[in-house]
This record gives sequence, C-alpha cells and structure tokens, in this order.
Amino acid sequence: MTDKVTVVDHPLVQHKMTLLRQVGTTSREFRQLLREIGWFLGYEALKDLKLEEVPSETPMGKTKGKLLAGKKLALISILRAGDGLLAPLLDLVPSARVGQIGLMRNEETLMPEKYMMKVPRDLDKRVTVLLDPMLATAGSAIQAVQEALEAGAKDIRFICLVAAPEGIAAFTQAYPDVPVTVAAIDDHLNERGYIVPGLGDAGDRIFGTKRY
Repeated sequence: MTDKVTVVDHPLVQHKMTLLRQVGTTSREFRQLLREIGWFLGYEALKDLKLEEVPSETPMGKTKGKLLAGKKLALISILRAGDGLLAPLLDLVPSARVGQIGLMRNEETLMPEKYMMKVPRDLDKRVTVLLDPMLATAGSAIQAVQEALEAGAKDIRFICLVAAPEGIAAFTQAYPDVPVTVAAIDDHLNERGYIVPGLGDAGDRIFGTKRY
C-alpha cells in the first residue's frame, strides 16, 4: 500500500457497502447505494482541487470567496460499469465535462480490449478523474490511464468502489503517481479474475442484466 491509495472507511460508507454487497439488493437499491457511496469517494478524491479568490456580495455586504480554479474537470467513465459513478460525481461537480472509454474484458486472457473512446478536449489543462467500480486485475484501469495520458491528461485520479490487493499492486506498480480512492480493499481474486468477497459483476447489478 502506498500513500497514493486512500480507503474511505467512514462508518456510513461501511454501512452502505454492506447493504450494496448483499445478494438480495435490487438494481434500484444498488444504484442508489452506489450513488451515495460515490459522494464520499468524490469528496475525498477531489479534496485538493485548486481554488482562486473572487469578490463576492452577500445580502449583508461585500466579501471575498473562493471558486474552483482553471478549466472544468473531466470525468471519464470506463464503460460500462463506470457510468454508475458518473451520477454522484456530477452531483458534486455539475459543470464537469464527461468522457467515456469502452473497454471489454476478454474472459480467456482477462485482458481489456478497447472498442471506443470519446473524451473532452484539453485534458492537459483539466483534472481527469477515471471512474470504474471494480479494480480487479487492474488491466482496464491501467489501459484507461494509458489512453488518458495519450489524450494529453497530466493530472489523473482513479476512483473505484472495491479493489483486490492484486489489482492495487499492479496499478500502483504501473502508475505509482496516480492517486486511487476506494471504498474497500477485499481479500483476493478468484480463478476467473473476480474480486472475493466482492459484490458480483457491478455492471450487471447496476443495469439489471443478470440475476443473482
């Protein structure tokens, strides 16, 4: 574990994670819990955003306040499950630009295969936040960072819900300077590359495409 990995273990996050993991949680409940946990993850991941001082006037008089400095953030979802974290991050930063990177895991090699990419312009001038609920083998996350770098991104953060120790190790070895914010680091990966105890397939549970 490095100082670039932050586990958000707030009591409310632990409570909501327990409910979200349960096999009987419906897709509607799963999406709502993911949204609520996402607020905490976003709060932590973005706590060092730069500010600039601006004049302000309240009903009681003139003062000075602070606003976010620079260009708007870029929130990039790693499809498809990453879309589940877009809503809470947009709740926090409604003006953010949104992008998507489509990566599909090859179930034989467990390696990601890119099928689409659409990201905001000027990533070199924006804080770029990559979103994916699961960090399992880290193959998709590592490729997403590489794609963002090739698109010009310089300040990259990664937010996920659940990670495996193997995924954390692989990701931090590949990109030791990219901060990771996560709600839980679980026990291990199984032979199929799924996180244990995990929560199943996040995309299926978000979109209701598979019954558990």
